[in-house]
Amino acid sequence: MPLDVARARQLLKDCNLRTLFIEELGWDRYAERIPIPLGAQTFQLEGVAHKRDFAVFRCAPTAGGGIPPRSERLKIDRAVAKLRFEHIIIYSDEAHTTQVWQWVKREAGKPAACREHTYWRQQTGESLIQKLQHIAFSLEEEEELNLFGVTARTGAAFDVERVTKRFYERFQKEHAAFLNFIKGIPDDDMQRWYASVMINRLMFNYFIQKKGFLNADHNYLKTKLAECQRAGRDRYYTGFLCPLFFEGFARKPAERSAAANRLLGQVPYLNGGLFQKHQIEELHGAKIQIGDAAFERIFDFFEQYQWHLDERPNRRDDEINPDVLGYIFEKYINQKQMGAYYTKEDITGYIAKNTIVPFLFDAARKDCAVAFKPNGSVWLLLKEDPDRYIYAAMKKGAGLDLPSEIADGLSDVSMRGSWNKPAPPEFALPTEIWREVVARRRRYEEVRAKMACGQIQSISDLITCNLDVRQFAQDVIENCEGPELLRAMFHAIEHVSVLDPTCGSGAFLFAALNVLEPVYEACLERMQAFLDDMEHSGQPHRPEKFSDFRKVLEQAARHPNRKYFILKSIVVNNLYGVDIMEEAVEICKLRLFLKLVAQVEQVSQIEPLPDIDFNIRAGNTLIGYATYEDVKHALGSKFDFEGALERIEEKAQDIERLCGLFRRQQTELGGSVAAEDKLALRARLKEPRRRTQLVPGRRVRCQKGRLPAMARQPSAISLVHRFPWNYDRRWV
Repeated sequence: MPLDVARARQLLKDCNLRTLFIEELGWDRYAERIPIPLGAQTFQLEGVAHKRDFAVFRCAPTAGGGIPPRSERLKIDRAVAKLRFEHIIIYSDEAHTTQVWQWVKREAGKPAACREHTYWRQQTGESLIQKLQHIAFSLEEEEELNLFGVTARTGAAFDVERVTKRFYERFQKEHAAFLNFIKGIPDDDMQRWYASVMINRLMFNYFIQKKGFLNADHNYLKTKLAECQRAGRDRYYTGFLCPLFFEGFARKPAERSAAANRLLGQVPYLNGGLFQKHQIEELHGAKIQIGDAAFERIFDFFEQYQWHLDERPNRRDDEINPDVLGYIFEKYINQKQMGAYYTKEDITGYIAKNTIVPFLFDAARKDCAVAFKPNGSVWLLLKEDPDRYIYAAMKKGAGLDLPSEIADGLSDVSMRGSWNKPAPPEFALPTEIWREVVARRRRYEEVRAKMACGQIQSISDLITCNLDVRQFAQDVIENCEGPELLRAMFHAIEHVSVLDPTCGSGAFLFAALNVLEPVYEACLERMQAFLDDMEHSGQPHRPEKFSDFRKVLEQAARHPNRKYFILKSIVVNNLYGVDIMEEAVEICKLRLFLKLVAQVEQVSQIEPLPDIDFNIRAGNTLIGYATYEDVKHALGSKFDFEGALERIEEKAQDIERLCGLFRRQQTELGGSVAAEDKLALRARLKEPRRRTQLVPGRRVRCQKGRLPAMARQPSAISLVHRFPWNYDRRWV
């Protein structure tokens, strides 16, 4: 239903929440009252409205007339969730000058993520009103509306945010058909590779055109194809796509020729190394020809699907999201020949969280040891709410009394005749029999008892007991009472480096991204909470207090939104990958770029994509030297009269400084990197590589392929020359 913005704004100012939800947003009346005892005070929650069991509550002010601090708000939310799983809580002070709207994103297998929006009465409230427009319901929607729909709409409003077998099978046919239209490339392998390059570029453009980012035309590619065909035959590739890729996306509008601007219209400057000329185009670009019929066919295929640059799970057979790129690549290549297999998300997620989170805790403990001592503040969270960190699968049916015929067997082995029968779904996980249900319940009770008694006091214990370490890490940050622990955790996140030496299309790197993102966001939210509490405390404070927090938040504010800043920082500073297949590296970078573009809602907000050519590289990690110590050991086998080791170390330290500046330029100092700066850094990277190639014991194998041997084979990967900054960075 259309929202009366003027009236909604006034109702917000008056804190007339019930009228706002019922009369303006189309919600239903709701009058439940819930007392939440918390320490010495009991907070009264009053029902404001509900829609399909999704409840909205208003929390009364504290005894002093203010809003409860964030740590208490999180505890209130957890208590309410036991009664009303899906809900919004609105906190306001006694004078109605400030409101905090709280919604918690809950997804199976992922840690709960708290989203809060603060509204001050002197503001226009435009940002909050935009969110409310997502949860305004009309009479026409009532019949088909359910809890899932309300939750999804709320998530779209407040969240700072299948590939099908049929698509893959059709993709194979279209790839083969597109290949036949390519002329001018003499090598069959290179021709197949270039077909993949072009289709990947076209899919990237399909995603962003559906966002309206290409001349505000949701059918931009087909529109331009029709224009080219009116001008002549088979002009689309050379006359439009090449200018779009190498001049439109690769240059700022002011740097493009007038003819290019007229041809392309309003297209964003993307940078990022994505639309630089490919090595095949450098070799054969003048000879490559692709007929218009190739693009007509591939576009007809693409048009049968809905392209979404968001993170929703695919719910229809015609919906495609960026994950399709990695899936197609790892399915399309010859798995038996290359030894490449698609790793599912549950495996990558399990490995990522159980390696990254322990690293963060170990690093933070060095800077803030007091919080990690036995019975320290970190471990008290486990005692206060053990069930929060036990996965739902482990708790399945634990709150139900066992049937008498099963319970009798707990103390009398002879009464276990029914234990080998399938258990009903309210008690069991899929395929479980009663014997397995009983064993799982016992394990649950044992682990819960350990947590309640304070026996789990290390991150290793959490992993051994298979507890939710991601939720725990997020809660540690959100509930830290002093800034020291927050600084320690943020410092650990900033400096962790995640390297996948056989990254493929990025499955493990995306799992790492999904682990780091919520804890990074929790740090920023907690920084903001510290600053807000300081400003509203009324107490005098030094101007430099929390200046480091303010600096980080100011950096985030210079980007399209906070989530974009978080993802860009992680991609540039934390993620590194190597793969022997150039196609895999291209897909991995493409997926990371799409992840960033997905966070932008308006074309005017697009900033140049980060250049991650030095993060995600083609190479062979089985050859070469991985660390400086390896080089030192190899040189130790002969007399180093020329001082090669010293020169290598000096060059590596120099490159470390330049690489650090290269990364900072993209996140802190402006966002874009000049092409000449990148070329200069690339040349400097070659210097220590040339020196280490002379070290004895090095063996370089060249493979036959699409390019001549030395050009085709990626340089033997060595972290000393590919990632020289790893001298003072620890790797996960």
